[in-house]
Amino acid sequence: MVVRKLQDTFAGDMEYILITFKLLGALGLLIFGMKQMSEALQKMAGSQLRHILAKMTTNRFTGVLTGTAVTCAVQSSSATTVMTVSFVSAGLLTLKQAISVIMGANIGTTLTAWIMSLGYNIDLTNIVFPSFILGIILIYRKRQRYVGDFLFGIAFMFWSLVMLSSAGKEMDLEHNESVVSFFASFSTDSYATILIFLAIGAIITCIVQSSAAVMAITILLCSTGVLPIYLGIALVMGENIGTTATANLAAFGAGLDARRAALAHLLFNIFGVMWILIVFYPFVNTVCSLVGYNPELAGQAEKLPVVLAMFHTLFNVTNTALLIGFIPQMEHIVCRLLSEKTGSTTKALGLKYIQAGLVQTPEIAVLQAQKETAHFANQMRDMFAMTTKLMETTNGDAFEKLYADIEHAEDMSDHTELAIAEYLEQVSNDHLSDDTKQKIRQMMREVSELESIGDSCYKLARSLHRRNEQGVAFTASQTDNLHHMTMLADDALEQMCLVMHSHNSIHDIRETYRIENEMNALRDRLKAENIQSINSHDYDYSLSVLYTDLINEIEKLCDYVVNVVQARFGK
Repeated sequence: MVVRKLQDTFAGDMEYILITFKLLGALGLLIFGMKQMSEALQKMAGSQLRHILAKMTTNRFTGVLTGTAVTCAVQSSSATTVMTVSFVSAGLLTLKQAISVIMGANIGTTLTAWIMSLGYNIDLTNIVFPSFILGIILIYRKRQRYVGDFLFGIAFMFWSLVMLSSAGKEMDLEHNESVVSFFASFSTDSYATILIFLAIGAIITCIVQSSAAVMAITILLCSTGVLPIYLGIALVMGENIGTTATANLAAFGAGLDARRAALAHLLFNIFGVMWILIVFYPFVNTVCSLVGYNPELAGQAEKLPVVLAMFHTLFNVTNTALLIGFIPQMEHIVCRLLSEKTGSTTKALGLKYIQAGLVQTPEIAVLQAQKETAHFANQMRDMFAMTTKLMETTNGDAFEKLYADIEHAEDMSDHTELAIAEYLEQVSNDHLSDDTKQKIRQMMREVSELESIGDSCYKLARSLHRRNEQGVAFTASQTDNLHHMTMLADDALEQMCLVMHSHNSIHDIRETYRIENEMNALRDRLKAENIQSINSHDYDYSLSVLYTDLINEIEKLCDYVVNVVQARFGK
């Protein structure tokens, strides 16, 4: 008798352990499915998704609509928020635009709650397996493999909801006295209880980094009838705060504006929780009445997932409606909290757009690298301008100071090339679209050629330094010829920077080729004239060597410029 009782107890414990593993596995599958969907859609959309966020934010209302639409598409407010923070860091969005997009992301994420509530009321099995079959077919057809990945993500998400619903029924929590008594021990009329569950929801969401997973647990507990609706809604409110941790972690170590955008996300959600706590019970009761649920009556557990989804939607829509008119004030508050003095950080190695601590998707990381590479091109043009100025400097102290600045700039160009290349190498380790892989290869070549431009500038400076040490001066004719060459080189650099900062279709590579051909013809003419001048004893041989070195190096610099432009055009 005792043995049988022990066996029954052990069997019961094992059953609960297996169900718990099934529950945890389903949550893991849910997180994976949503991540798969989000990444597949970003790969399918590519630059279009970036352009939507960058261009469709002309005012606060379009910003909110854009954030809502993108989040509904990628099924992750965290992904949208991280993208937004990245764009602020890259200078593509202002802080005001970012705040409006983040507000929209909070509305868009409510679609996830509705999908989950659907999963608890409708059998989604009929959708899961056809999605798997169609997905695997498309994955093996390379052109549609991202669509296949997207379908796999949907299938995994729906399958996880089926498993969660099944696990909830198997656990039979409504008949487990210990579980029922545990939740019954909390008074739903006490604000202290609401605050406790709010804190629990925030902490768990911060830990698992997925508000969807915590929402799934909340819906599961409410649908079994063991978790009162007031406590379930408190968990949902906590999730709204906890989900901001993703954006703040993404912005950690990033630029000041990126951290301000992430902080605005946190303040927006905290304000929402504060006002909802003031009208908590009337607001929740209103939501319940809209759904037709009476908290005082038993036997309505099937309506609770819908109540949670409805609350989540009305809460975020109302919060956005209340704050959309105060975006300038929110911007002012976060700027005061994170001022230049307290929030400024020195960007390593002179990088402007790439942030070491910024977590983001590969597609956005490539955008960051493109902006940084274009900025690198500007730096190389500025370095050449310093070199041109060095040719005209006769004052000894001013010459030495400018020469030291060029030395420093060359050292920085080496570090910048290495930093961008390492960043691109890190990004390339992820799963990328073919278009993104091609862009990375192009940028690897671009930064290498840009660094070579820096090397050429430094070699020109060293030749000029050697001229000063020898105490010689170029003739008026040589000075005019070198000025002509530097003007052509600057035109080439200007054209390169224009190409780097805009779309290829706007520019014609033939303009760069024209400048290069003119430079080659000028170099050949000046070298021929130099030989004649030596034979005519117009100047001595040592000066002619310095003069020829400068001519050759300026022409070589133009070759590097052509290589950069060709890489940009994919040639």
